[in-house]
Order: sequence, then structure tokens, then C-alpha cells
Amino acid sequence: MTFDSSFLLSIVTFAYLAASLAYICLLVFKTKFFGPAGTVLTLITLAAHTGAIIWRWVESYQLGIGHAPFSNLYESLIFFAWAITFLYQIMERIYKNHVIGAFVMPLAFLSLAYAGLQPKEIHPLVPALKSNWLIAHVITCFLAYAGFAVSAGLALILLLPRGRESISNLASRLPATGTLDSLIYQNIAFGFILLTAGIITGSIWAQQAWGSYWSWDPKETWSLVTWLVYAAVLHARMVKGWAGKRMAVMSLIGFASVLFTYFGVNLILSGLHSYAT
Repeated sequence: MTFDSSFLLSIVTFAYLAASLAYICLLVFKTKFFGPAGTVLTLITLAAHTGAIIWRWVESYQLGIGHAPFSNLYESLIFFAWAITFLYQIMERIYKNHVIGAFVMPLAFLSLAYAGLQPKEIHPLVPALKSNWLIAHVITCFLAYAGFAVSAGLALILLLPRGRESISNLASRLPATGTLDSLIYQNIAFGFILLTAGIITGSIWAQQAWGSYWSWDPKETWSLVTWLVYAAVLHARMVKGWAGKRMAVMSLIGFASVLFTYFGVNLILSGLHSYAT
């Protein structure tokens, strides 16, 4: 077997699984060892993950193709997992709570696990992707998606029932409801700003590629739907004072829209973005 970037990413996938299990063990067994162990494993794996992305970029040039590794579903899933992990580690460092990793890191693992099912070959870019706006558009969109993914993981924590004794004991190891509410809002606000930038850069890219800033392509339309959902969430927060479970539910609804924009459009609908599959 050739040791290439795809093989390293396979190792990274299982390492994220191990890190997720460490965080889950911390949550279940309350043994403090698992928290730092999960963090150290995640940081080491994130470094390897970063190296694998750079390696794939270099491999592209070695093949005489020469483009950033953001051009298809496999590569976007890889970056999505990286962005989730990167944002989570920043949050963990600020709030000093390892238990959140039990709800966030499995998302990074699942993203890479699904990527492992996709074709891994490096192909020349189709004409529509040959633009300097490619990197800016993909990075902003997937950092936004990562922010929304983290907010969804936090929303699941906040929505845990706390009535029964066993659940109450579990909840006592998690951040306070107020902290979770603030984190959900912060990650949604971060994601909304980046999604706005992603839509703008995508529009400029579309004008260069297809001669129109907006074509009502299914991907464009659902990106706008997702933007409107999160705009409504932020409006409800700032104007109506929504917080707690309401914000958590809206966060999950928004993330469902993200998932359909990302996966559903590619699998069910066809359009100018069909190359992303």
C-alpha cells in the first residue's frame, strides 16, 4: 500500500475516533485522565490532519495538476472535519471544559469517515473551478459550516433532559446552561459572518465562471435559505431575546439546513455545482 496523503487521512480518521471515545469516557466515567488525553490526542491528530491537507496539495503539483485540495466532496469533507476540530480546540482552550468534546469531536470523525467512502483520486479542475476565488470561497463556507456544527453539538447538550437522577448526574459534568447558550450564540454569529463572506465570494466567482452573480442554482438557493434561517435566529436573539432551549432548537434546524445544502443538493438535485460530487 502506498503511503500517501489519503493513507495518512485514514489514520487521522481513526485517531479522531479514539479522541472522541476519550471525551465520551470522560463524560461517562468522570475519570479526569480522559480529558487531557483526548485533548492531546486531538491536537496531535489535528497537526497530522493539517499535514495531510498540505501533502495532498503538494501531490497535486507533483501530478502536474496544481490546485488547492478543495475541489470535490472528498476534499471538502476533509477540510470540514479540520475546521470543526480547529474551532473546537479554540473553544476548549478558552473555556477549559473537555466534556464538550464528547458532542463535537464525533462530528469531525463522521465527516472524515464519510470522506473515506468517496473517490480519492486527484483530477484536473473543471473550467468553472479555475479561479483564484476558489480557496476564499471554500474556506469561508466551511469555517461557517464548522461554526454551525459546533453550535449544533452544544445545542444537543443544552437540550438534554435533566429530570431523572442519572441524567442530572450527567448534566452536572457539563457547562452551565447560561454558558452553553452563550457558546451557541457565539458560534452561530461566527458562522453567519463567514457564510455571508462565502456567499459574496461565491457570487464573484460565479460571475467569472458563468457570467452571472446569481443563477438560482439549487446550491445557491439553499445557501440563501440557510443564511435566512440563521439570520432569523440572530434576529430572534437580538430583538426578541430568545435564549436557552429556543436557541438550541433553532440551532439544530439551521444545521439541518446546512446538511441539506451540503449533501442533499448534491445527492438529490442537479445544477451548476454538480461537480462537487
